[in-house]
Amino acid sequence: MRAWFTASTGVRLGEKDTPAPGAGELLVRVLACGVCRTDLHVVDRELPEHRTGVVPGHQVVGVVEALGTGTVSATVGELVGIAWLHRTCGACRWCRSGRENLCPYAVFTGWDVDGGFAEFVTVPEAFAYPLPPEADPVALAPLLCAGIIGYRALQRAELPSGGHLGIYGFGSSGHLTAQLALAAGARVSAMTRGEQNRALARRLGLDFVGEAMDAPPQPLDSAIVFAPAGELVPAALSATAPGGTVVLAGIHMSDIPAMNYDAHLFRERDLRTVTANTRSDGDAFLRLATRLALTPTVTRYGFGDTARALDELRRGDASGSLVIDFGL
Repeated sequence: MRAWFTASTGVRLGEKDTPAPGAGELLVRVLACGVCRTDLHVVDRELPEHRTGVVPGHQVVGVVEALGTGTVSATVGELVGIAWLHRTCGACRWCRSGRENLCPYAVFTGWDVDGGFAEFVTVPEAFAYPLPPEADPVALAPLLCAGIIGYRALQRAELPSGGHLGIYGFGSSGHLTAQLALAAGARVSAMTRGEQNRALARRLGLDFVGEAMDAPPQPLDSAIVFAPAGELVPAALSATAPGGTVVLAGIHMSDIPAMNYDAHLFRERDLRTVTANTRSDGDAFLRLATRLALTPTVTRYGFGDTARALDELRRGDASGSLVIDFGL
């Protein structure tokens, strides 16, 4: 099969044997795969290298091609999704308490094991998401990380009913999270770099759209920082009202500058992080996305243009969600 591998610089296109599903696993033929900033962190070594020459990609939609021994309910031909969380131990105190996203033995798609920038990929049946057979794979792909992480971040933000949410970084996760918040009756402001991202925020009807370091005209009740830029953390805290919550939703962030206790944290402002997601997060979000008919704004790339998609994400040249469409 064809696959894109991490290389000394960027990614390279090559061939490798099609994987065989192990016990309890599915072999999936990839139809679409989202391009996530986490993929970029893996490719650019901003995250520590877990596996040399790994195949990135963890927002995968595809068709089950074969079943490993011991699978329970999946069927050949079924449409499934594959997300960042590939496997957990199931036995540690985090797994046993419903917090499998914190499992110290977790294995991640496209970082520890090969992901979806390839024609085929394997996944444990227990970590695959059944998807509606009539759904558009390209529209579904960004939901499997950008959407799920945005959903978890919004839960942790504890936005009050009708409250004012600030979103810092208006890419794939940001524009999906904004739609969730708007559907719940919130007011939303976006602070982001790149005119394309700001134009997308305006099209969604947000209350305020500004540059990344701009202060919204009204205090925020909650804020989510999706951009991997540590300098935005004090800005988000300063813009958040007393008693509010700021959530850092990225897996990687540049250093956070020194903060002033009174200006940034005092008066019970909470600062939280998001680490991956649980399968229950994914199940709940995907049901909600179906009910809301959540629709990402997508830029499509052919499989051969995967490196270009990563480059454009790195430069901030594309807005919304970037997706590799294997049908192009």
